[in-house]
Amino acid sequence: MSRTAHKLITCILPTGHAKAAMKALRAEFDITAANFHLARGVGKSAPLALRGIGEQTEKEILSVVVGEAQAEDVFVFLYHETGISQPHGGLIYMRALTHATPFTLPEVEDRGDGEERKTDA
Repeated sequence: MSRTAHKLITCILPTGHAKAAMKALRAEFDITAANFHLARGVGKSAPLALRGIGEQTEKEILSVVVGEAQAEDVFVFLYHETGISQPHGGLIYMRALTHATPFTLPEVEDRGDGEERKTDA
């Protein structure tokens, strides 16, 4: 299976950390395409796991696709920026992508009347 020139970085974070990390990615690396969603579960070493079975914690899952050239820099940045280095700070991992479709904006045609319209891409 061939690889692309992109890496997927995924962070599993305590609630409330993903949005700040996305803002920091934009400010530091001009990354404007990232995603986060919520997940629930109980980890073996989570503080709530000691209280009993059935208690769950909510986590945020942050995902970002970056070029291979900047992947290590973004990984290290997220590791420190999100607090993953602290106890119960979360988890981060990176993997090579086997498929990635580059996103490009459609060409814009100037109609000569000061207005622009999209052309078929």
